[in-house]
Amino acid sequence: MTLGTVESRFADIIWKHEPLSSAALVKLCEIELEWKRTTTYTVLKRLSERGIFKNDNGTVTSLISRDEFYSMQSEKFVDETFNGSLPAFLAAFTSRKSLSETEIAEIRNLINSYEEE
Repeated sequence: MTLGTVESRFADIIWKHEPLSSAALVKLCEIELEWKRTTTYTVLKRLSERGIFKNDNGTVTSLISRDEFYSMQSEKFVDETFNGSLPAFLAAFTSRKSLSETEIAEIRNLINSYEEE
């Protein structure tokens, strides 16, 4: 399950404002994406068929939260690119970008919280 750039912007509108009426979504997409009503409904239908959103009697809500969606995307990326190895991903990531002390502390805290479980 992936989203293109424009689909991501559309999804972010829903996640930011949900629950919202389909009419309100049309207005937001007209302002933020310069879309016509038909484009909004077409993309909403496509993403609803993919199980990300639903339009129930004119009320648009998500079936998957933004955090869940991007977590799934991250897992997929690590699986496909690094054979599921998080240490290999971190090694590649940090080979070009230094981590700040704050980031290192956050990673340590995350690891410690998983060890406690």
